Amino acid sequence: MSGDHASAAIAGQVRHVETLLERRGLLADGEIDRRIDEFLAGGSPANGARIAARAWVDPAFRERLLADANGAIGEVGLSMSGGIQEQRLKVVANSDTEHHVVVCTLCSCYPIALLGPSPTWYKSEAYRSRVVRDPRAVLAEFGLQLPPDTRIAVWDASAESRYMVIPRRPAGTAGLSEVELAGLVTRNGLIGTAAV
Repeated sequence: MSGDHASAAIAGQVRHVETLLERRGLLADGEIDRRIDEFLAGGSPANGARIAARAWVDPAFRERLLADANGAIGEVGLSMSGGIQEQRLKVVANSDTEHHVVVCTLCSCYPIALLGPSPTWYKSEAYRSRVVRDPRAVLAEFGLQLPPDTRIAVWDASAESRYMVIPRRPAGTAGLSEVELAGLVTRNGLIGTAAV
């Protein structure tokens, strides 16, 4: 069964369960779609970019972020609550000697509130399996060539835990404001598949 047929079959089953719940009065018509739309409306890569920029300009915030990401993002008005329960967020920071990249090998767990909807490639079986086995080659396919002595750490998200990368601050940005710095940060940089 191809991925498209499998997705269609699962979508059909989900819609069937949703219809049964609506018929029994356990859900209002369209309630699931409304809640998903509300959730996605708040999620944007701009949120993660704000966090990265703050970490670049505020060393104390950076320390709090790396020690307790859920608590630190609350300081900028963000959270990982996303519905039923708060998801654990771990933030990792790239350095001169270490580069981090995020994946969810089981499905596509991802911090939507901070990065917006996940890119198609993040959900692909090719990315999910290959980035664990050969991260350097996968990053090179994204155009990110790391020095041979750079250690690469791959973080595997789960239903309970999400990860976000703080990219290295670009050289020559000392005079930029926090807002200007946030404008340099990309979603791929926050996943770890690109430099900023």
